[in-house]
Amino acid sequence: MNRRQLLQSTSCGFGYLALAGLLGRPRATAASANPSALAAGNPLSARQPHFEAKAKRVIFFFMQGGPSHLDTFDHKPELIASAGKGGDKGKLLAPAFEFKPRGESGLMISEAFPHLAGHADDLCLLNGMHTDSPAHPQASIMLHTGSQNFVRPSMGAWITYGLGTSNQDLPGFVTIDPVTNVGGAQNYGSAFLPASYQGTRLSAGAAMPNIKPPVSGRQQRRQIDLVQGMNRGLLERVGGHSEIEGIIESYELAYRMQTAVPGVMDLKDEPPATQERYGIGAKETDRFGKSCLMARRLSEAGVRFVQVTHRGWDQHNSLTAKLGANARATDKPIAALLTDLKERGLLEDTLVVWGGEFGRSPEGQNRDGRRHNNRGFSMWLAGGGVKGGMRYGSTDPLGGSAVEGIMDTHDLHATVLHLLGLDHTGLTYRYAGRDFRLTDVYGEVAKEIIA
Repeated sequence: MNRRQLLQSTSCGFGYLALAGLLGRPRATAASANPSALAAGNPLSARQPHFEAKAKRVIFFFMQGGPSHLDTFDHKPELIASAGKGGDKGKLLAPAFEFKPRGESGLMISEAFPHLAGHADDLCLLNGMHTDSPAHPQASIMLHTGSQNFVRPSMGAWITYGLGTSNQDLPGFVTIDPVTNVGGAQNYGSAFLPASYQGTRLSAGAAMPNIKPPVSGRQQRRQIDLVQGMNRGLLERVGGHSEIEGIIESYELAYRMQTAVPGVMDLKDEPPATQERYGIGAKETDRFGKSCLMARRLSEAGVRFVQVTHRGWDQHNSLTAKLGANARATDKPIAALLTDLKERGLLEDTLVVWGGEFGRSPEGQNRDGRRHNNRGFSMWLAGGGVKGGMRYGSTDPLGGSAVEGIMDTHDLHATVLHLLGLDHTGLTYRYAGRDFRLTDVYGEVAKEIIA
C-alpha cells in the first residue's frame, strides 16, 4: 500500500478510534495546554498522591433528579406526626416508606432499600447535605464540577489528572449511561484540563461500538503511525496545544483498548449466580445490574473513576410508585456491588458515593409528590476509608434544612479528594493566568467520617 492509499484508508477507517471518548470532547484553547503535564509521556500514567490514601478508586452512583431523602435515608418521626399540617410551602407529606433500624449500628433506612439495608454497617449517611441551586441543570453541574456558573473540569477528570490510572490499556475515567439533557458533557468533561482526562462514555450491557478495526493489525499500526507522525509534526510547529495532544493520546489509547476493552465489557463469563445477584435478566434490574457489574469489572481492572447514572428521580407526583420503582431497579444491584467488592477485598480501598443533585421538600406537591429542596438532603458513602454504620449531619425535625454536620458540594469534593490522598488546596491547574482547583476557594474535609 502506497502513501496515498494509506491516507485514503486512514481517512475512511479512523472513525473507530473515537472510542476512547476524546475526539468528541468540548473544544479547548491553546492556552489550556500544559506541556509539563505531558512531558513525561502518557498523561494517564499512575502518580503518587500527596499523602497516604485511604482509597485508590471511586465508584460514583448519580441518581439524577433529586431523590427524596425523607423517603429513603433521613428518618423524620416528626414529619410522620405532623403530616397534613401546614408547612412553609403547603401541607406536610408523611414519608411514603417505613423506616427501620438496620444492622448492628441501628442505622435508620427505609423499606424502599431492603437489600442495601443489609449493608447498613458499611454506610456513612450524609444527612446534612445542601447545595446552592434548586434547579436541575445548575445543581447537577455543581455536583459534578464544583461550579454552576462556569465550565469547569468534572470531579472524575480532576481525580484522573491528579492520580492517573493503573491500567494504561483502559481510560482513567468511565461514565456509564450519563445524562445528556441535564448538564450534558459538562458532567464528565475535562474543560481546560488536557482532554485525556475526560470521561469515556459507555452504555450498560452494550458492546463498545467500532471496537474491531476494519483492517489487519499490521496495517492498522501503519495507519496510526502515519497519522501520529503528522500530528506530532504539527504539534512541534504550533507548540503546546491540548486539542492535538488529546488526539495523539486518544489514538494510542484506542489502539490499546481494542485488546483490553472486550474482555472487561463482556459479562458473559461471569458465573450465573453472580449475574443473578446483580439482578441481570430480571426486567426491573437488568440494565442497572449490568451497569453495576461493569463498574466492578472496570474498577478491578484499574479504572480510577467510574460513574454510573440512573435517571428519573424527580418525583413531583406519584412519589410512592415512582420512587419505589427506582429503588427496586437500583437496590439489589448496588447491594450486590458492595457484596462483590467486599468479597474481593476491594471495598476497603474503593470509595462508593451515592446521591443526586438535591433532595425533596417536606411539603407535598400534587397530592403524592415533593418539590425540589436544595437546603437539606442526603447522600451516602461506603468503603474507601469511611466509617461505616454512621449517620453524619442532620436536617431540622421536618427535614427541610441542614442544621448539623452541614456539608456543601465543595466539602464533599474536598473529602473525596482527601480519601484519595489528595490535598484539595494543592490539586491545581494553571489556566488563564490563575490556579484553579475542584473546590474553588472553599471546601472543608469532614474528618469525623474518616476511619
